[in-house]
Amino acid sequence: MAYICYMQINIAKKVAAEQAATYIKSGMTLGLGTGSTAYYAIMRIGEMVREGLSVKAVATSEESEELARAQGIPIIPFSEVDRIHIDIDGADEANAALQLIKGGGGALLREKIIAAASDQMIVIADESKVVAQLGKFPLPVEIIPFAYELTLRRLHQLHAAPALRKKGDQYFVTDNGNYIADCHYERIADPETLHAQLNDIPGVVENGLFIGMAHLLIIGKEDGTTREIRR
Repeated sequence: MAYICYMQINIAKKVAAEQAATYIKSGMTLGLGTGSTAYYAIMRIGEMVREGLSVKAVATSEESEELARAQGIPIIPFSEVDRIHIDIDGADEANAALQLIKGGGGALLREKIIAAASDQMIVIADESKVVAQLGKFPLPVEIIPFAYELTLRRLHQLHAAPALRKKGDQYFVTDNGNYIADCHYERIADPETLHAQLNDIPGVVENGLFIGMAHLLIIGKEDGTTREIRR
């Protein structure tokens, strides 16, 4: 039963990613997200490139960049980026107002930079990621290693119940050389206010709340269909 459920989730992710790819046109510069759902988008874009699609791309993580290159997607340096037409990325949680929690894959800072620089951010997710209220998924907060203990204390003052993410026996380190503090809120009543409060803490680089950035949410279903929510 667990295997069937896993396969259904993969189908939902795949159809959402493939629907997002239909918005891509030749000549575009793309932002490539990070995570299990963004993986399917990169794979589909790779197929389209091999079929003749002409695009350029920037990636939100070293992992996604490596996958994109392997699929034949031209990756360009940021110094050559004049415009990012579409950014396609996943989400750990999304609500009907297109507010998101991202960063489960540890790339939230780069993901936010790319999203902010894009004309359109398309978010792809399976139905399990769509929630009435954000917060059940731990909110990732990227912090610098220097004096991280002090930063964690400040996070505690915001009732974040932070825990430094680990990879094996070591602290997880982002592509930017920082730590991730996963903050357990269970329920985030006011995402906009919390976003500002977190980013006001010295030592916090960025947090995983994406507010007012997504333009389109494509939700993949287990039956192979999709539905869309637009801002």
